[in-house]
Amino acid sequence: MKIAMAGDHAGFAMKAELKKLLEQQGHEVTDFGPFSEEGCDLPDFIYPASLAVSNGEVERGIFIDGVGYGSALIANKLPGVFAAVCQDPFCAGLARSHSNTNVLCLGGKIIGSAIAQEIVKTWMTTNYLADNPRYTQRVDKVVAIAAKHTTK
Repeated sequence: MKIAMAGDHAGFAMKAELKKLLEQQGHEVTDFGPFSEEGCDLPDFIYPASLAVSNGEVERGIFIDGVGYGSALIANKLPGVFAAVCQDPFCAGLARSHSNTNVLCLGGKIIGSAIAQEIVKTWMTTNYLADNPRYTQRVDKVVAIAAKHTTK
């Protein structure tokens, strides 16, 4: 699977670690930066990575900043991007199975390496429950709301 990764200085170390894990699992990772722990502005990296998801250049995105919310806030501004902040594997599973998210946002200052790996493993291997009308109806409503307020 093609995955965009991005973050800021607070997520740099975790991004590097998760990128290695994903590549070992056979995924193709495009790293949008940053490429050091030097202070930087989150939108400079999250926006281009989110565009890659929105434009279909990658199938999913994994973004890591200090707490995850800044990345989600930026990513969710783009059409076709559905980002969720997850701080445990349970939420990661629900974000995929119930909400069909295509971007996972993590907080490098909130969670540790081991839990981050478990969150990513769960999110990457959980399928959307596309055959369950309860979830598809809800997701379709969210997509319709987005269509009313975004243009591509």
